[in-house]
Amino acid sequence: MPFTLPDLPYPPTALEPHISARTLEFHHGKHHKAYVDKANAAIAGTPLEPLSAEAITYRAHVEGNAALFNNAAQAWNHSFLWQSMRPAGGAAPSGLLAEALDRDLGGVAGFNTAFKEAAVGHFGSGWAWLVHDHETLKIITTHDADTPLVHDGLTPLLTLDVWEHAYYLDRQNLRPDYVEAWLAHLVNWEFAATNLHAA
Repeated sequence: MPFTLPDLPYPPTALEPHISARTLEFHHGKHHKAYVDKANAAIAGTPLEPLSAEAITYRAHVEGNAALFNNAAQAWNHSFLWQSMRPAGGAAPSGLLAEALDRDLGGVAGFNTAFKEAAVGHFGSGWAWLVHDHETLKIITTHDADTPLVHDGLTPLLTLDVWEHAYYLDRQNLRPDYVEAWLAHLVNWEFAATNLHAA
């Protein structure tokens, strides 16, 4: 099937104390798995089944198939999320990514300020992203399942899930604390740099 539940790229305890193993157990093993299962069930036996997860997500968006899009995009977004963070992350990037951050967002400090503002200020469920947009780095947010994957010209580099299920077991309603911890300790700049080189 085109949608799969990937193994986490680190042990479930590896992100503690910033994100607990219990949160990952529910977030990855329950929420993400449900999106994968529902997306695969929706395309089983249809002409979409042989397509890639990315192609299915884009087609669902273009055709206005909200039920399929919500599950397909959430499955894809979560797979991207697990790569966007790592144990002992948060160190400053180097090379092309560092240059682009300096040019477009005021360096890592400017990125951290703007990303926190966007992620904390996003109303309701959704995602905060660092994207490459026609030669420029930008910070955007998307509502619910929406993803840069389906918007022409946008290449996602990093994401943070700001749905409450991503942090509520650990931090209840303190989204700012969750975002700060991610920026300081978990953000995976190596993953972002790889995505930028591919953009």
